[in-house]
Amino acid sequence: MNGLFLLNKSPEMSSFLACNVLRGVLGIKKAGHAGTLDPMATGVLPVLCGNATRALDLLPVHDKRYTATFRLGYTSPTLDVWGEVSPTGQPLPPLAAIEAALPAFRGDIWQVPPMMSAIQKDGVRLYALARQGIEVEREARPVTVYRLELLDYDPATGELTLDCACSKGTYIRTIGDDLGRMLGCGAVMTALCRTEAAGFSLTDCVTLDEVRAMTAEQRAARLLPTDELFATWPTLTVSAAQATRFANGGALARNRLKKTVDTPVRVYAPDGRFLGLAEPKDADLKILKLFP
Repeated sequence: MNGLFLLNKSPEMSSFLACNVLRGVLGIKKAGHAGTLDPMATGVLPVLCGNATRALDLLPVHDKRYTATFRLGYTSPTLDVWGEVSPTGQPLPPLAAIEAALPAFRGDIWQVPPMMSAIQKDGVRLYALARQGIEVEREARPVTVYRLELLDYDPATGELTLDCACSKGTYIRTIGDDLGRMLGCGAVMTALCRTEAAGFSLTDCVTLDEVRAMTAEQRAARLLPTDELFATWPTLTVSAAQATRFANGGALARNRLKKTVDTPVRVYAPDGRFLGLAEPKDADLKILKLFP
């Protein structure tokens, strides 16, 4: 089974474990996920199966979208309710104050990663240091928040739900913590669901329980072709002779192609078979990755 399986990850399970469980259910040797989700988070987890794992380092879409819930009036060293939560004792803000604060977190912003993250400091994961009670200085990094909208707010309980579309590397917990600081009351994340990743949405996904209940034919039908990961790239169909050369690792002369190629492309044989990815370089179309 070669292709993309879209999993709706359950809570209390790491992305690595979810990927391994799916690999066992599908009966395949190789699988890798695109974009780690925290163990308590749910939602879109793209799993590349078989030779599709070769595409992991070339994925063109890294933007993601989340529905996140926070509880105002509290703080936590992990920025969420899975750490030691403490009330701040500060009054909860009105709706108008939250709406006035959100624009500061839209667009190109700088963000300090949380200690509970997989970023490395001197070769050690930050979360490993955090579990030892060690906090180190982290440099702020540029991220982009394309959309940050208020979905719901209960001024009596301080429960706040946001819809956030953002670039790779954005930490939603940090947005909540920074928002809580700006409002003067604190905030901790209570739930997180990734609704979009790698160009796919939650409606495209199935849970592990649903996969287990499927027949082998139904599971195979859920597997998307590898080239759908690169749907934003233009296509190029080559001749039979060119397809043979390309599949054997040979570059193609650009002046002998059926059309002008100035950007990376998906390459197909005359019969519609997806051969791989290529990019123009000087006079040739060079192979980026083959998918035999």
